[in-house]
Amino acid sequence: MRDFQLPGRSPVYASNGMCATSHPLAAKVAIQTLESGGNAVDAAIAAAVLLGICEPQMTGIGGDCFVLLKPAGEQRVIALNGSGRAPAALNAETLRAAGNATMPLYGAQPVTIPGAIDALCRLSDDWGKLGMEALLAPAIHYAEAGVPVAPRTAFDWERSVPSLQGVARDYYMLDGKSPQPGQVFRHPQQAKVLRKIATQGRAGFYEGEVAEDMVASLNALGGVHTLADFASNTCDYTEPVAGNYKGIDLVEHPPNGQGATAILMNNILAHFDLPSMDPFGAMRAHLEAEAAKLAYDARNRFIADPSRTKRLEHMLSAETAKNLAALIRTDKVMDSAHKLSESVHKDTIYLCVVDKDQMVVSLIYSIYHGFGSGVASNKFGINFQNRGAGFVLTEGHPNEAEGGRRPMHTIIPGMLKKDGRVIMPFGVMGGAYQPVGHSRVVTNIVDYGMAPQDALDAPRSFSFEGTMEVERGYSDAVRQELTDLGHKVTIPDVALGGGQAILIDHENGVLQGASDPRKDGCAIGY
Repeated sequence: MRDFQLPGRSPVYASNGMCATSHPLAAKVAIQTLESGGNAVDAAIAAAVLLGICEPQMTGIGGDCFVLLKPAGEQRVIALNGSGRAPAALNAETLRAAGNATMPLYGAQPVTIPGAIDALCRLSDDWGKLGMEALLAPAIHYAEAGVPVAPRTAFDWERSVPSLQGVARDYYMLDGKSPQPGQVFRHPQQAKVLRKIATQGRAGFYEGEVAEDMVASLNALGGVHTLADFASNTCDYTEPVAGNYKGIDLVEHPPNGQGATAILMNNILAHFDLPSMDPFGAMRAHLEAEAAKLAYDARNRFIADPSRTKRLEHMLSAETAKNLAALIRTDKVMDSAHKLSESVHKDTIYLCVVDKDQMVVSLIYSIYHGFGSGVASNKFGINFQNRGAGFVLTEGHPNEAEGGRRPMHTIIPGMLKKDGRVIMPFGVMGGAYQPVGHSRVVTNIVDYGMAPQDALDAPRSFSFEGTMEVERGYSDAVRQELTDLGHKVTIPDVALGGGQAILIDHENGVLQGASDPRKDGCAIGY
């Protein structure tokens, strides 16, 4: 139990249903959806789409999503891949010939087809109860009436504004500036799009007037997107991957997501006696950093479009983890196993919902960088993701950019199982940090006995491109110890990630919600 004389956040307990999101308004709407007869899928959809209005720099209908779903009355976990594909005409050789050594980050070139709306419509059709018209009503209302901008949202918004180009600056700035906390953001044009989806389903987005606006806008910026690319883009049900860490199964989304990276990290760390170490000490942070270097190197070499990922079993094998763990030294830093291919500050929302029947949803939804590609459609102001930046241009690489493929994706929803039963949906936002975030939450809970809220509150560190970012929650003494080991230590400008979790207490029939104080959100139950 936390010290009530110190700043902190208590876990939220409820018995009927729970939602944890990065914005209170979305959490409230999710609970209202449950109370009105909806299930966890309904609540997750309503909250997720609304978050595109509450946190437009993080997510939106121009982005992708991944979902892990436990149906009511079952313990199996289903994965839904709602990530979009590259337009058919995308060609790595053309990009290389134009002088690109890596995928462009902004503009039309890195825009992949938005996959989230197709996935959310599919979820609603297959698993929901209320239908998209009811689920999109809150987002439509707030897109027109407006949402007061929350403090963390305003902080991230201001940092992301420089990426905005052309009409996107008109849609996502107020009087030529990023909004300040308390100013109201509205997006009435997006409300029009959501109405079309509410009445027409996915066709309201991927066909007709909305698709024509997106294609014409991208083509005007040099994109090779076509109406056929949008009409043919579909989500896929897949099998999750999982790894056991000291009796707890970590369930992750398979490639093209990077969830296997978190499993490999845990497999490496299992070779060290973490429980004997100070959870907030230098050695635990050092080992985590070294394990991350090795796991991310494997990720960068192996994870790609599902059709191109050939070494997944090798990446998840116990022998691979044992061999990698043997490379780690406790007295010094190894050289970077591989220069990571992306920057850390990527933007995402994560939410989880558990309903009265214990249907469980773990959903992550993103446009990648802050405001994604920085460009938006002219008529409806749909801000496009830049997920194509997850491709590489190395000839012959499994993740080489090519039309119709999905790029390696950073966003990963998670679940924990014990003795075959799902005990916790959770996620940690933060782009490249996410596998480290998942591993840290798991080891905080398993090795140090932390409750989910404590596991999210705890300080974080992340070794990235030769620099180790160590949050202010660590002591100066720890920072010095890490420096002495050879880490180049800095304090990050932005808190590392942000997470949500719901623990299912099967014995007492109670849900325990946790929400990361690094974000504006909360857990709400009823």
